[in-house]
Amino acid sequence: MGTATSTSQKTEEYFERASKALAGKVGHDLRAPNPLPLYIERGEGGRKWDVDGNEYIDFLGGNGALLLGHAHPDVLAAIEKAASLGTHFGSDHPLHIEWAELVQRLIPCAERVRFVNSGTEATLLAFRVARAYKQRNKILRFDGHFHGWHDDVIHGFHPPFEADGSLGVPPRVRETMPALPADDLNRIDDFLAKDGDVAAAIIEPSGASWGRVPLDPGFLSGLREITERRDVLLIFDEVVTGFRFSPGGAQQLYGVIPDLTCLAKIIAGGMPGGAMVGRADIMRVFEITGDAEHDRYQRVVHFGTFNAAPPSAAAGIAVLGLVATGAPTARADAMAERLRQGWDGVLERHGIAGYVYGPSSTVHVYFETDPERAGRASSRRDLETREPLRLKGMPGDLIGEYQRLLRAHGVDVMSSTGGVVSAAHTEADIDEAVDAFEKTVLALRGQELVRTLGS
Repeated sequence: MGTATSTSQKTEEYFERASKALAGKVGHDLRAPNPLPLYIERGEGGRKWDVDGNEYIDFLGGNGALLLGHAHPDVLAAIEKAASLGTHFGSDHPLHIEWAELVQRLIPCAERVRFVNSGTEATLLAFRVARAYKQRNKILRFDGHFHGWHDDVIHGFHPPFEADGSLGVPPRVRETMPALPADDLNRIDDFLAKDGDVAAAIIEPSGASWGRVPLDPGFLSGLREITERRDVLLIFDEVVTGFRFSPGGAQQLYGVIPDLTCLAKIIAGGMPGGAMVGRADIMRVFEITGDAEHDRYQRVVHFGTFNAAPPSAAAGIAVLGLVATGAPTARADAMAERLRQGWDGVLERHGIAGYVYGPSSTVHVYFETDPERAGRASSRRDLETREPLRLKGMPGDLIGEYQRLLRAHGVDVMSSTGGVVSAAHTEADIDEAVDAFEKTVLALRGQELVRTLGS
């Protein structure tokens, strides 16, 4: 296995060019230099290689999109076949329908499907649909939960949750996006009883940021009961959990069925694509009837040049056909459990104040940096928490160094301290990643960035 520090000549050259060509020097905020961005040249299975030939065990997985790993032959063949017939028609096509039918069969709430190009587009459209259907203006959200980067949701997911999320966003967006902690069902019930202008509540069913902040058991079923009783739609953001937590997503796994669901990433097999799906009666807001008054003033408008483009549809069909067997999800879950146990064992052996957790094929690491909590903890279990400000508030210098060191030892993660595991990862991949994690943790301890129990 190569390391990120073995050579970086080409990476440095690309970064110099990028600095003169790309606004912000990178194409996504999570790709920021540390000290240099990664420029990946190819991927295969659970690994990828950068332009300098350095090899990484990949737990970024296309930002969670690659449940089957890199360059799965069935997906590549499907894309090649579709692209050979034309990459874009500006019209619906047979693959569009087949893709939608697969989504219907897998996702419990998907009585109707509307394709988009990303998770951000899916949540934006879900809000528009919910507001139109209920004829109300507000969407209830929860502290720390991430729903994309459009104006409505760019705040509220990163501590401090009450702070602005970006320059350039009008402050009035907050008026229609109230937020509450996801830890008090009675408070949510009271809020909805008093505010009759809430069309829907949106939540990541994994807990905030694909499970970095886990939910209390029973929260989802309690929220479903409250929203039904208060006549408020429930939206699941399953951009990450969809097809990963089970073939039918988190809603199938937990047995809680929302009214609308936002999907992306895995749904398009690593190609650009997403969907907003839901109950047939709600999704009728899209219908064009031919009545001029209705079609101009009484329906939801939705465009999108590349919605369900043939290569994306083909890739999505290939992936979802395999997902439907249950095998990829089961394999990824098993490899993730092996990784969680391995990484947690490292923390146990060295007495590090922290723990490893995560549902399904996700992995998160929490390092306790509060000296009082670390000092009075008699075991690592004493550190377990569901507090968003703790789990999403680890120091930036710790996170940056953790990611840098892991890369130097040949492992890349998705965001913060966590990542996703694919069905393509092998036991050898996991065991090498455990060794890299141990070297990383020992280096962090040597820099006094992490604490040991009782210190």
